[in-house]
Amino acid sequence: MKLYHNNNSVCSQKVRVTLAEKELTWESVHLDLAKGEQSTAEYMKLNPEGVVPTLVDGDIVLRESSVIAEYLDQLSEHNPLAPTALKDQAAMHLWLTRAIDIHAAINSITFATLMRQNQLRDSTPEEVKARIAKFPNPQIRSKRIDLYTNGVNSPYVAGALFTLKRMFDDMSATLESADWLTAGQYGLSDIAVIAYVDRLDRLSLSRLWTERYPAIDPWLRANQARPSYKTAIGDLIPSAAAERSRQVGEEAWPDIRTIWTGI
Repeated sequence: MKLYHNNNSVCSQKVRVTLAEKELTWESVHLDLAKGEQSTAEYMKLNPEGVVPTLVDGDIVLRESSVIAEYLDQLSEHNPLAPTALKDQAAMHLWLTRAIDIHAAINSITFATLMRQNQLRDSTPEEVKARIAKFPNPQIRSKRIDLYTNGVNSPYVAGALFTLKRMFDDMSATLESADWLTAGQYGLSDIAVIAYVDRLDRLSLSRLWTERYPAIDPWLRANQARPSYKTAIGDLIPSAAAERSRQVGEEAWPDIRTIWTGI
C-alpha cells in the first residue's frame, strides 16, 4: 500500500493512526503542501480535489480519510476497530460522516490562525493569492480568501465554533459514562476525531473544552498516550513548529473566546 500524505495534515494523521493500530505495512509518499505538491498534474490524477491523503492499494484508489480508515480496519482481523452490534456500528458511521463537517471547521480555525500568520510572515499577498488560486473548487478559494483577509473575524470561524460546540456536546454525553467513543472501546469513532481535538490542543485552544466539557481532556490525553499517536502524529511534528502553533493560538484566543462565549 502507498499513502500520499502530509505530516501535519489532520486527515493524514487519522489514516496513519489507523495504520499504526492495525500494524499494517505501507509506503510513504510525503507531499509538501506549502510547495503545492498536492496540485501537480500527476497527483491530481489520483485525487482531483488536490488534497491529502490518498491511499493506493493495487488498483484501488481511496481519497476520503474516514473511508480509508474503515477500509484499513477491514483488511485485517488484527485489533478490530469497529464494533459488532448494529446500533454501535450506526453510531460509529455517524462520527465518520460528521468528520467531514468537523474537518471543515478545523480547517477554518487553522487557516484563520496559524496558516494565516505563517503566510503573512513568509509570503507576499500576491504569492498567497496565487497559491489559493490553485484550489480547483471555487467555494474553497472564496473561503480561503475570506480567512486570509479577516482572520478569526471571518464568519467561517464563527461557523466552525458552532460545529465544534455540537461535537463537544455529543462527545461529552458519551464520555461522561465511557472511556472511549466507540461503544466504550477504542476504535474508529475515536480515530475519526482525535486529530481534530489534538490540533486544537496544539493551537493552545484546549480551553474550548476544559471550561465546559471536563470529560474530553482525559479522553484526549489517553489518545495521546497510545503508541499509535506517537508514531502517527507526535513524532512527526517538529518542536519549532509545535511552539509556533502554541504561540499563534495564544495570541488568537482572546478573540476566539469572545466568539465562543456567544455560541
